[in-house]
Amino acid sequence: MEQLKHECGVAMIRLMKPLEHYQQKYGTWMYGLNKLYLLMEKQHNRGQEAAGLACVKLQAAPGEEYMFRERGLGAGAITEIFGTVHSYFKDLRIEQLHDAKYAERCLPFAGELYMGHLRYSTTGKSGISYVHPFLRRNNWRAKNLALCGNFNLTNVDEIFASITADGQHPRKYADTYIMLEQVGHRLDREVERLYTECKGEGLAGMDITHAIEDRIDLTNVLKTSSPTWDGGYVICGLTGSGESFAVRDPWGIRPAFWYMDDEIFVLASERPVIQTALNIPADSINELQPGQAIMISKSGQMRLAQINEPKQKKACSFERIYFSRGSDVDIYRERKMLGEKLVKPILKAIDNDVIHTVFSFIPNTAEVAFYGMLEGFDNYLNQLKVKRIEALGHKPSHTELEQILSQRIRSEKVAIKDIKLRTFIAEGNTRNDLAAHVYDITYGSLVPYADNLVIIDDSIVRGTTLKQSIISILDRLHPKKIVIVSSSPQVRYPDYYGIDMASMEQFIAFKAAIALLEERGMTGIIESAYRKSKAQLDKPKEEMVNYVKEIYAPFTDEEISAKMVELLTPAGTQAKVEIVYQTLEGLHEACPDHTGDWYFSGDYPTPGGVKLVNQAFINYVEENYKF
Repeated sequence: MEQLKHECGVAMIRLMKPLEHYQQKYGTWMYGLNKLYLLMEKQHNRGQEAAGLACVKLQAAPGEEYMFRERGLGAGAITEIFGTVHSYFKDLRIEQLHDAKYAERCLPFAGELYMGHLRYSTTGKSGISYVHPFLRRNNWRAKNLALCGNFNLTNVDEIFASITADGQHPRKYADTYIMLEQVGHRLDREVERLYTECKGEGLAGMDITHAIEDRIDLTNVLKTSSPTWDGGYVICGLTGSGESFAVRDPWGIRPAFWYMDDEIFVLASERPVIQTALNIPADSINELQPGQAIMISKSGQMRLAQINEPKQKKACSFERIYFSRGSDVDIYRERKMLGEKLVKPILKAIDNDVIHTVFSFIPNTAEVAFYGMLEGFDNYLNQLKVKRIEALGHKPSHTELEQILSQRIRSEKVAIKDIKLRTFIAEGNTRNDLAAHVYDITYGSLVPYADNLVIIDDSIVRGTTLKQSIISILDRLHPKKIVIVSSSPQVRYPDYYGIDMASMEQFIAFKAAIALLEERGMTGIIESAYRKSKAQLDKPKEEMVNYVKEIYAPFTDEEISAKMVELLTPAGTQAKVEIVYQTLEGLHEACPDHTGDWYFSGDYPTPGGVKLVNQAFINYVEENYKF
């Protein structure tokens, strides 16, 4: 599969006891810092462009720093930022390094609250100023805010217009800065409300400060800042006074999981990383629910609150197919089932000839679906064996039984990911020639001109890797037929909730549908969908319709797949090529709790998604046609 940049990863830790406890029990006061490192490394799959962390000390005296942040760029950012943090400790004497009270009093990043972030850019904006966590500074400890998230908003323009009309001035036109400004503004109002309340009670000086920090209610802050957010998000935050929180979008698009005991609170984007970091079973970990927030007060009290009314849950199915780690017990089972669901269409593609077919997968994310596909074919072959034995009509001889029972499903590791193409390689033909060798093949793994080759991938989005590399390299084995299998349905529509697919023309399914319309003299459908899309630009996004569906409506899935084969098969390919896709029904059966399938169906969970696909289609038509 061609690499998709996608959802970021978040991690939060709140230590429930003084640092001395961890020094005595685990031999280091860095227990929380070390667990954050583990949580981030185990989620490295979610972001390799940048990383950042923030820390808050609960016991800092006035005049001492209590909020720390470190950020880095590049694939090695996690190592870099933790290396920087540890550089503060390298010159300490051994007794200082093991003195939790000294660390708490004097050392940066020796705190009780930690927050980490892994970033993939979904907006094309890069540079250290776009790396999370973001900070909003203030002399009042309770007004300081660090924010990070796994999210993408679809209505930045509307929110920006609204808050600037109220006099606010975000530093940049980006959803992260706007969210920071919104939450920070409401945090300011909450602190000011409590200041007035405490003043009225006759409190003064540090008594007011302590009273504010003890009474602050982030439920109010989140309820007044988040209702306008249209998109998928898990937003995490720390305040300078020691409050921590995480809030999830009302549709449950982006994932978050948490665990808490008397020593530690942990939240992360993926469940198995918490299991690994803390060595706990899956059933002891909770999922943050749609529209829900989890908050830990300065005193360590946890509370859950329904911040926004939950909508119809549309948890992202691509998380299950590709993005999340396959080590999660449920995801592993779902990916296997996605492979198993493909047995029937594959049998059709190979004319039921399993004896002369070799099965394999495209490394590395399709491997689990491959195991499910093999199990499905093993079951199929066992049923065939039973029928053949029953059909003998007599007590079979040893030779007859051996001949039937010896049949096996043939699986090989045919494709090997061999090199990673570097960006400094020349463009043009030189680069394309090198791209053709990203994958290598296992020579001798099938019988030339006699065997079919079935090879499964997790998804086919743009098709560029198939065209530039995979089909040509597989053809060198001289299979009779190459069947490329996608464990997900046809990706037809852009995502606007955190994955870098925003334009129509990058999808091979869309290119195939457009090519069919043009070939068959049906460009009137393109014009009609364009005019309908254009006509609704002045409507509220809640009233908009996804007319891009009309581009696909005249064709069956098989017709679109056949056209994809024409577009993706390189000239000179000797084997016949076929592409087999998962069905929407198969996806829903395999992943029943993750019904967010807008990539495949066009059924966007939020009005903002419909608005943006509408605009993307208009942009495409205006760049390519003159209607």
